[in-house]
Amino acid sequence: MMLPGTRNDPPRRTGVVAAGLVGLAFLLGACETPNPRQANLPPSESDLALLKSASLCERKEHFLQQHPPSALKVTPWGTGQELMVPADQSPLHGDESYFFDEDGVLAGVLYTFRTGLDLDPYPTLRHTLSMLRPVMEFYLHVPGLSTESSFDSSALYETGDEKTTTQYLVIGFKERPTLLQASVTTDPYVRLFSPYRREFLARLKSTGTKKEGQRIDPQGSEDKEPFASLQQFARGQTAQLSYCGPQDYRVAADAYQKAIAGGFTNKVWQAEVHHKYGQALFGLGQYEKAKSEMLQSLAIRPNTPDTLNNLGSTYLKLGDKAAAQAAFEKAIILRPNYAIARFNLAETVEPMNPKRALTEYETYLALAEGIPEEADRVALVQQRVKKMKH
Repeated sequence: MMLPGTRNDPPRRTGVVAAGLVGLAFLLGACETPNPRQANLPPSESDLALLKSASLCERKEHFLQQHPPSALKVTPWGTGQELMVPADQSPLHGDESYFFDEDGVLAGVLYTFRTGLDLDPYPTLRHTLSMLRPVMEFYLHVPGLSTESSFDSSALYETGDEKTTTQYLVIGFKERPTLLQASVTTDPYVRLFSPYRREFLARLKSTGTKKEGQRIDPQGSEDKEPFASLQQFARGQTAQLSYCGPQDYRVAADAYQKAIAGGFTNKVWQAEVHHKYGQALFGLGQYEKAKSEMLQSLAIRPNTPDTLNNLGSTYLKLGDKAAAQAAFEKAIILRPNYAIARFNLAETVEPMNPKRALTEYETYLALAEGIPEEADRVALVQQRVKKMKH
């Protein structure tokens, strides 16, 4: 599940970036972001089984073996496809829409209950929703709703695990909760699967009839950035961060290149997609091209510590230690508690200035000890510090 507050911005790295001179595993980490992990996950228990006949990351060819193509409605979804199982063929009696990317990988699923799904038979899910704070609340008119009122306050809830996000759109949640839509997706695609998206709310055929004193926004949200770019960025993250199988820098690089071609308009997105493209090129061993992309990212947003740190690691691969040192130092100036940049700087200056390296190593230890993902590197640095002091 993505951290709150990141939905409208490019995903920022939540993990730690490794250095470039301590073996291949650490080296590749220098230009990579680990899979997001959230220490305190929200309640997510449910007795409503959504993914019964498919699983996220499933290949389309396998899905089609379980679902006869003649029973599916197929429509384009950007560069991928949406395969819909109509409500009259669904065990949940709702439209089941399965979205596959251009590589044939299942990115997300949307369930639409046009007449509503009464949650009274699902006490576990109701209890989970009662413990969650709505992401948003709004009034919604659903003409086909089978409850007493087709016009009521609705709420969007969000939960999930380390890699996936589940969203529930519920109407009448304060009295008799009725599920209108639910989506399940891998985290890189989460912004593309909000039930509050305009095209998804339209599936409920809201008319927008307004009662006096009530505010209605039946249209839902729209992307401010090109859908093609957002979709390709998510595809790149999925491949780069190993959400659906082994890390694949080739697919990631292809996706980021297409995302750039799609034409992001926001400078934050522009800078981040060049940064991510540079990371993928680094993983492919194309260091000059990686440097070019990271410099382009910094030309758009000059003071970005993560990009500077990764640029420093790229300079090391190109044999330019002076430029690497300058990049690491600037990253630390901008973010003094940037543990991995401290580690990278220490390794870079150690041959020329052991005293400064020792200081940076000790600062790294003070910042990184207790972080599970850094346990191996912390042990390595502790050994180095011990040798340097004797």
